[in-house]
Amino acid sequence: MTFASRARYWLPLLPLLGLLGVTYWLNQQVRQEIAKPDYKRHDPDAIMENFSAVKMNQQGAPRFIMNAKKMQHYPDDDSTELDAPRLTTLSDERPPIHTSAQRGLVSSKGDEVFLYQNVSVVREAGAGREELTLLTEYLHAVPDQDLANTDRPVTIVDAHNTTHGIGLEMDNKARTIKLLAQVRSEHVPTKK
Repeated sequence: MTFASRARYWLPLLPLLGLLGVTYWLNQQVRQEIAKPDYKRHDPDAIMENFSAVKMNQQGAPRFIMNAKKMQHYPDDDSTELDAPRLTTLSDERPPIHTSAQRGLVSSKGDEVFLYQNVSVVREAGAGREELTLLTEYLHAVPDQDLANTDRPVTIVDAHNTTHGIGLEMDNKARTIKLLAQVRSEHVPTKK
């Protein structure tokens, strides 16, 4: 059998093999376009205005109340940005604490809150303690553990004292505030 006679038997299969190759190539092109979503971009997948959420304690009473003018969730890093956030921490043993800022960021697990620009923490008066206000430009809060800290300048004001410092560690459970550096304070005595 010569080469020409062999080719005559395979010749009808060549168009089928060509069609199979083209079909495979087209299938690969279509699969590339239906790829997974591109999470390299930092675009929100959820936006809410006048957002409010309440987290309850084990007894069913409110523990935290989070409000924000606007909330945006980003799928690329699973973070949540807040405009004008306000966090209220409630406890049966301690006075309420109201924390507000111009911007906020909630971690992907929701266990950490980062507050930026004009951060204000106000602990209401109660149990023989006067109202206390803490002002800073940045605050990292871990609400479930009642902890907060910053490495930025801080001003703490109550009825008789104004205290300035750089860096702060606050433990609301232990009822302690620790200023870390360059602390100076001014005391104004009560007028009688």
